[in-house]
Amino acid sequence: MNNQPKEPISESVAAPHNAVADGYRVLARKYRPKRFEDLIGQDAMVRTLTNAFEAGRIAQAYMLTGVRGIGKTTTARLIARALNYTGSDKPTVALGEFGEHCEAILESRHIDVIEMDAASKTGVDDVREIIESVRYKPATARYKVYIIDEVHMLSKQAFNALLKTLEEPPEHVKFIFATTEIRKVPVTVLSRCQRFDLRRLDIPALAEHFANVCKAEDVSADEEALLMIARAAEGSVRDGLSLLDQAISYGDRQVSTDDVQSMLGLVDRSRIIDLFGAVMKGDAAEAITELRAQYDGGGDPVTIMTDLAAFVHWVTRLKIVPDTDKSGAHTQIERERGRAFAEELAMSHLTRAWQMLLKGIQEVAQNSHPVTAAEMVLIRLAYAAELPNAVDLVNAAREQVQAAPTQTGGAAGPVPSPAATPSVAPPAGDVVHRPPTMLGALAEKADASTDETAASGTSRQVQLVTFEEIVEFVGQRRDIKLKSELERLVRPVKVAPGQIEIALEPAAPRGLPGELGRKLEAWTGMRWIVSLSQQQGDAPLDQRRREQRHSLFAKARGHPEVRAVLDAFPGAEIVDVTDTEQPTIPDNSDLGPPVDES
Repeated sequence: MNNQPKEPISESVAAPHNAVADGYRVLARKYRPKRFEDLIGQDAMVRTLTNAFEAGRIAQAYMLTGVRGIGKTTTARLIARALNYTGSDKPTVALGEFGEHCEAILESRHIDVIEMDAASKTGVDDVREIIESVRYKPATARYKVYIIDEVHMLSKQAFNALLKTLEEPPEHVKFIFATTEIRKVPVTVLSRCQRFDLRRLDIPALAEHFANVCKAEDVSADEEALLMIARAAEGSVRDGLSLLDQAISYGDRQVSTDDVQSMLGLVDRSRIIDLFGAVMKGDAAEAITELRAQYDGGGDPVTIMTDLAAFVHWVTRLKIVPDTDKSGAHTQIERERGRAFAEELAMSHLTRAWQMLLKGIQEVAQNSHPVTAAEMVLIRLAYAAELPNAVDLVNAAREQVQAAPTQTGGAAGPVPSPAATPSVAPPAGDVVHRPPTMLGALAEKADASTDETAASGTSRQVQLVTFEEIVEFVGQRRDIKLKSELERLVRPVKVAPGQIEIALEPAAPRGLPGELGRKLEAWTGMRWIVSLSQQQGDAPLDQRRREQRHSLFAKARGHPEVRAVLDAFPGAEIVDVTDTEQPTIPDNSDLGPPVDES
């Protein structure tokens, strides 16, 4: 808002000279700004225009963008009035008394200020009319001004036809565009305009403006009622004034909190907080009873769920930024109880409630019986609120293990250290830090070898001393087929530099040893002898990997802490296990949990 002291709305704004002749005017028209000083919340734009007009740096075209009802068309008329103000020998934003053209411009009936609604006139022919008329000088005013509302609705051909004129208009022509969809306006048009983003008004600014309107209308209004209207307006002055107009009629010139709640289908904010408290303490019965009471009192289920989600967001903000309640957009009870909930509830509970409410609001809105869907959402929330967070769960499991007696009757021994304990992987989406595999080491070794070779100009051989290193090296060379065959169909017997002795599975191709030798020689620069052995050899890597994985999962399931967590959550499954005690057999694939073949 402007920093100057707030004064009652002037008579010239509140009641134009022909207001009586025209009969009743809705508030959104009656209190439409007549001067730049009447604009609220747009200080940046007013300051820019003021400095530009004083310096004579008047743009050829302006682009006004913002949400509906924020004042784009009104601002366009004010700019047109400033350009043609006769109280000064040049354009100025210091608009005092009405000049020769002011009233006609503000009422959209001036011959030299042409307004066009691009939503209904979208074609190239409509733009051609403008292009043809710009050559003629204004009849009475200083500038001929074209105001095109909802300019994003123009067709592509219309935009193209306007470009040349917009880039080099005659000195007596100015363009002012207004749009709610700035992204739909071509960049070529935007680059030729001076752009102003009319900011969405915050709730306290709107409520203060509505209070001034009520004072000018001699209407008594509750502060909380005006805050409710401001919230429902969602930053739009026009929407808010329309709701205020309706509330004045509804309450017979008395804007009370109860009347606004009834008119908008809202619920007392304190009752929303009571509903939140019942849900967060896991009392589903109390939550359903409160919901039914609000529903029977005229509350809309979708609105109730939306308000509940808004309070969850408010408590979360208070938990993250405790000083966030200084804006004045919330009542005293919201600030006090919100801070109490923020101190009491864990962040995991709040974020879980938020996600469930987002999905629940959609279910309630799409259900043929919204109140029953809302009840089911509250039941899910109440039962989810009883679930402990991850830290509490782990601590409880450790305490249970430490307190439990052993099978021989003695106290349980110390809890194994994290290094000796298989760790259950976090849920999908979390980052899992795995021990480095041989592939990383080989990649570093290969990079170092490449660097040294480039520096010295000599060939340097890669040392592969185990079968696992050979398989990883083949994978590093992106030969996926050969790597897969080595993992599944080869039983290693003996490996030495330049020599490999293996046994093959029955399904292995006969030319596998020769192919491996040729490719290793090409990749490493040394000769490799791959021979078949009569010995059985070790199991294939793929088989050993799966056996190791089965062993890790069995070890994890038998661990007391893991068993306590599984008992606390029936149906829960172990997703992944990493044992830091034993080296992991290199694997680039996601095997998933082992299948119980029993």
